[in-house]
Amino acid sequence: MKTILVVEDNAGIRDMVREYLAEHGYRVRVASNGTEGLLETRHEPPDLILLDVMMPGMDGLEFLRRYRASSGTPVIFLTARDSEIDKVLGLELGADDYVTKPFSMAELLARVRANLRRAEQTPTSGPIRVGELELDATTRSFRARGERVNLTRSEFELMDLLVRHPQRVFTRIELLEHLQEEALGSERTIDVHVRNLRAKIEEEPSKPRLLETVYGIGYRLNPEAGA
Repeated sequence: MKTILVVEDNAGIRDMVREYLAEHGYRVRVASNGTEGLLETRHEPPDLILLDVMMPGMDGLEFLRRYRASSGTPVIFLTARDSEIDKVLGLELGADDYVTKPFSMAELLARVRANLRRAEQTPTSGPIRVGELELDATTRSFRARGERVNLTRSEFELMDLLVRHPQRVFTRIELLEHLQEEALGSERTIDVHVRNLRAKIEEEPSKPRLLETVYGIGYRLNPEAGA
């Protein structure tokens, strides 16, 4: 049974989500703010987190900053805000998906199932090494220049695609489709993921050599540039 942690300060929403997901076969734990949420993750790591953005004390953004330092567990934001800047900020911090309030429980359940399904996809091969990069789909681990790099679920899926097809140029739409994140709304999503990846794997993120921009088209992985 998959465990879902709901971090939400609104007791009505929290209880509604807990009851609905429990009815559909999930084990649900709850927290009313970010501080309680972090304690819950340390007590028992969840399989997925539903995270409210606006909460008293430690809000969802601060929770995600701290949580992403050590875990790539899928995180879905529950947010009453629907502006592009909020989505971009959440993606920069490592959110995997969004549900904007007010939301239908059917939509929430669909997002939960989709993110859990992607997180547990069976790998098709062992370690792949290209240049100074190494990706192991079996253990879902990634290394750059021999150093372990912690990636979010979306970042890992992007790197998995890119290392399997070095030098191939992918459009932003192709990358969105690979992540099945069309619902997040725009190609800007990919730009944010790529910026995050560059910060983690490039020696000089402001002058990327591995993850190259192909202007007017998209991105490609050039592992020879890092050699």
